[in-house]
Amino acid sequence: MKTINSIHRSPFIPLIHVICWGMVFFFPLFFTQRDNGTIDWYAFWHHSLMPITLCTIFYLNYFLFIPRLLFSNHQKRFLLVNLVVICLLTLGMRYWNNIHFPPPPPFDRHIPPQYIFYLRDMASLIFCAGLSVAIRMSMRWSEAEEERREAVKSRTEAELKNLRNQMNPHFLLNTLNNIYALIAFDTEKAQQAVQELSKLLRYVLYDNQQMFVPLSKEIEFIRNYIELMRIRMSPLVRIETRFDVKPDSQTLIAPLIFISLIENAFKHGISPTEPSFVSISISETTGQISCLIRNSNYPKSVTDKSGSGIGLEQVRKRLELIYSGHYSWNRSISDDNKVYESSITITLNPA
Repeated sequence: MKTINSIHRSPFIPLIHVICWGMVFFFPLFFTQRDNGTIDWYAFWHHSLMPITLCTIFYLNYFLFIPRLLFSNHQKRFLLVNLVVICLLTLGMRYWNNIHFPPPPPFDRHIPPQYIFYLRDMASLIFCAGLSVAIRMSMRWSEAEEERREAVKSRTEAELKNLRNQMNPHFLLNTLNNIYALIAFDTEKAQQAVQELSKLLRYVLYDNQQMFVPLSKEIEFIRNYIELMRIRMSPLVRIETRFDVKPDSQTLIAPLIFISLIENAFKHGISPTEPSFVSISISETTGQISCLIRNSNYPKSVTDKSGSGIGLEQVRKRLELIYSGHYSWNRSISDDNKVYESSITITLNPA
């Protein structure tokens, strides 16, 4: 995170100061050039008195008064100190001018009264002090905004990590329930399911800890999960899959963002006695990833405790945290109440 001190250490900031003040100091050269092309240095230093005074009040505020008084909530003291310093600089500048460049006789009516010069000099110094305040305040605002963004980012990452930590045992519990159902009637399939589970756990334990993973890895994980589900499905269940994704797709996506929808399809879309189907389609187009899941609708009874119901809520929270404003999630049931459909479309943000 950049702080004001780190901003000061940036090589561009001093360079900008040098360029700006260089223009201010060398501007009098245009008015002190003699007809023969030489510079009247005495007149130049006379005209440089105002830039030197402006530079003084600017950096007194920039490095001293603003950090130690204004930013420490001593506004009245800050204003008083500036007023005293501006008055002293104005008097000193007028005194120097009167000694080295005495005013013309009073009968010369083309020269304005002296107080006009005092007011002009004080107004210039006040403007320069205000400019210093504006610059430092903008830098402080930038620092505060950066800190706010970092805080939001840290909070979001903490919430996502918490959701991932919740999802791991939730996913494992559902998968173990499936394997437990196999053990009772087919030991060989149960052993095969344990092998498939080890592949899934490797992904969940390692890749799930990253903020984003390549889409190809996520698709491979989903394929393995579906194969695990096939092991325990009866011949009455039709499982259809379609993945319009390049085998080596490096498009980044949040891990396990679709798995709860797929779990939900197998949990609520399968009947032990009736013909059932689960259709899973994931496609990638330029700037978009779409997931469409359709399944026969056999809702669990109230007494069925095979699932805790937190999976879909986790999906909603993660979508809001990661893809807020860049996704759509539609869910519907057919008119005959036999087909459930859920679709998520994520618009990828190039940033």
